[in-house]
Amino acid sequence: MKLNKQDILNALKTISVPGEGENMVDSGAVTNVVTFADEVIVDITIKNPSLQAKKKTEVDILQTIHREVYEKAKIKVNLKVDAPVKPITNEIKGKPIPGIQNIVAVASGKGGVGKSTVTANLAVTLAKMGFKVGVLDADIYGPSIPIMFDVANERPLSVNVDGKSKMKPIENYGVKVLSIGFFTKPDQAVIWRGPMASKALNQMIFDAAWGELDFLLLDLPPGTGDIHLSIMQALPITGAVVVSTPQNVALADAKKGVAMFQQDSINVPVLGIIENMAYFTPAELPENKYYIFGKEGARHLAEDLDVPFLGEVPLVQSIREAGDVGRPAALQTATPIEEAFEELTRNVVQQVVNRNENLPATEAIKITTMAGCSAVNKK
Repeated sequence: MKLNKQDILNALKTISVPGEGENMVDSGAVTNVVTFADEVIVDITIKNPSLQAKKKTEVDILQTIHREVYEKAKIKVNLKVDAPVKPITNEIKGKPIPGIQNIVAVASGKGGVGKSTVTANLAVTLAKMGFKVGVLDADIYGPSIPIMFDVANERPLSVNVDGKSKMKPIENYGVKVLSIGFFTKPDQAVIWRGPMASKALNQMIFDAAWGELDFLLLDLPPGTGDIHLSIMQALPITGAVVVSTPQNVALADAKKGVAMFQQDSINVPVLGIIENMAYFTPAELPENKYYIFGKEGARHLAEDLDVPFLGEVPLVQSIREAGDVGRPAALQTATPIEEAFEELTRNVVQQVVNRNENLPATEAIKITTMAGCSAVNKK
């Protein structure tokens, strides 16, 4: 028997698209019908991606053509799914802190990649640009920000704000700083379980007189652990910056750091990746670059993960020396180091601007099981 295309279409008009109500021909779901003798090919596109919807659609087409047109018809159904794109909803987490406009987490999957050094130099560069800046050293077990800002021997004072006693951050180079290092002796190890560390962080966040800030930078500990989740529960994080060296060992962990922030249950915007110790240039050979840890590994990772590459910082002895003596290298003037950190900082600021223009602020996260988190409204 020779099948007629119009008969097939009339039969398909008696079937509705799963979840849409309208018949599959008038709705445009059926994109093509081809007949040849007793064979028929039906091309159809549906929006429901579920296995149940796909199976129902295919079975309905087969049964209807066999019943309404020809019971021995040889039918092939080419089914495609064109699900609507899920809207981008990167949320700001936690309760906003009055006076703080943007909170940027600086993270790394691996220790020793220069995350605290990058944080300190980002902070002083932002301050040089005229922004009001604060740094919260969230690395409870290895606080190094006090040393890098030459304030290791300082202790925060108590001030009265609206009738409440608050910690006054230590200030140097135009940057306000708080760290657990201010409350421990230099040779004292912090041996705390997660809940104690989280409580200490909450006190430094919410019991501090930060005042008006354009940027609060969070120097997170390495890895993807309890402190990170506690921070994201408590704070309205605008976005995260991930620091890595170019070597594969560091990149593997940086990838996990990006993946943590991008999880559906966490969903913190990743502003980009910074490559630290990108290359070494000897003073006596200023035109030469030696890629000690590998070449452009973090740049390629950013491309692979489809996140911005924010810039690279060379491996320079004076950056390490400046951090050790408590005067971040970005405070230097008219040097390649200053230029590198200025370019890096401009890129971070631009990504924050882009993020705030394009993405809404909505939910906080709440840990519901040991396996992960879920989003809930926080009052």
